[in-house]
Amino acid sequence: MTVYRRMLLGAAIAAVVVAVPASSADPKSDAAGLAEKARAYLKKAQNENGSWSADPVSRGVSGIVVTGLLRTGTGPDDEPVAKGLEYIESLVNPKAGHIAGNDSKAGMVNYTTSINVQALHAAGRADKYRPVIGDAVKYLKGVQWDDSRGKGPDSDYYGGAGYAGDKSRPDLSNTAFFLEALKAAGVPKDDPAFKKAAVFVSRCQNLTSEFNQAEWAGRTNDGSFIYTGANGGENRRTDGEGTKTDMGGYGSMTYAGIKSLIYAGVGPDDPRLKAAVEWVKKNYTLDSNPGMPEKNSQRGLYYYYHTFAKAMDALGVDQFEDAKGVKHDWRADLVAALAKRQRPDGSWVNETDRWMEGDPNLVTGYALMALSYCQPKR
Repeated sequence: MTVYRRMLLGAAIAAVVVAVPASSADPKSDAAGLAEKARAYLKKAQNENGSWSADPVSRGVSGIVVTGLLRTGTGPDDEPVAKGLEYIESLVNPKAGHIAGNDSKAGMVNYTTSINVQALHAAGRADKYRPVIGDAVKYLKGVQWDDSRGKGPDSDYYGGAGYAGDKSRPDLSNTAFFLEALKAAGVPKDDPAFKKAAVFVSRCQNLTSEFNQAEWAGRTNDGSFIYTGANGGENRRTDGEGTKTDMGGYGSMTYAGIKSLIYAGVGPDDPRLKAAVEWVKKNYTLDSNPGMPEKNSQRGLYYYYHTFAKAMDALGVDQFEDAKGVKHDWRADLVAALAKRQRPDGSWVNETDRWMEGDPNLVTGYALMALSYCQPKR
């Protein structure tokens, strides 16, 4: 039993816990069936050049799709992955080192490069893609906010990464993708980039501690995470995008915070991780993006699903015990949530279209990435 599992499942001998499985789904077989239907949809939706939804702003969608397909059993030589990989290769910018387009229209460069690193890694062709991934890692480290870019440890930018490389303020979502790319590329946890990122991630948490002294962190102080601690703190829970008044945490960012802390080497006994897990115990659900106001509860639902799966996998648990003592087979719960939302053509789409989730290609890619974590480890 891992230290994470001990922390999450508890060891109170006197407690009588009744296990109430939320779903009868068989994660392995049901996930494979959902992925097969999604594969058929994505093959039809693919553009002639191997991309999905590929305007300059959304070039990362193809990386999300390819990663999801590869991680759910499609081989690198099978269509549509082979064409998708060729498209990603066409985005390599040898001069800059990123993988967001070899042209002046390249947008959301950090985000797109981070995703495409994961796609190339998932292809399992280390000899072919090692140089490209190596250059991409150098690029990503170069756009992380730190002393070299005029933001020292006292700055709320320090350690974070934003959408547009060296042109945008950092946020937790982009920093989470940045860390996943470094992890996929094999960068060790003791690398300074991880250590600096842990500083930024900690400053996105609703938790007053030695790691976050921001005024807003003490208002809620429940261990959840917001969108960014930069610029004095900005959030995405309400219609006032970037609001500084509603700083409550929510599921997609809290799970992103959990996995990011773990990737950066933060241990299970650390107060940051403990507080975040306690919040999850009180807010465990797959019916909505928890922590969002009720009217916005479906926003970012599929982004939430894939961060939920990655965080649970990083925590190393098969059963998750919530604050009421109910044990959840989180994989079965996730498969069931996705199964009831899959459309007849095999795709998924979020009818509450925010953050590009009206795009079935992106959302189906997110769903596949989530499903890839639904086979129990042996």
